[in-house]
Amino acid sequence: MSNQINLTPVTQFIQILRSAELSQQKELRIPIAQARLLSLALSEMQDKLLQDYETLFNQLKTSQETEVVSVTMDGGGFKE
Repeated sequence: MSNQINLTPVTQFIQILRSAELSQQKELRIPIAQARLLSLALSEMQDKLLQDYETLFNQLKTSQETEVVSVTMDGGGFKE
């Protein structure tokens, strides 16, 4: 993997959310800078998933085009 996605903002958000749930808070607030980093991380994750999907699709398409399937049928016979 050449480009690693920084998942730290996602992990921090999950920790903040857990803490808020445990203390039964009604709302959650994060600084705009942290929200921006979270948004960037989620966008990078989405782009990576899309690239992986396109790569997989192209590989499957190529393998299906080059695959040769041979079917032989033998009529058999009626022997008693």
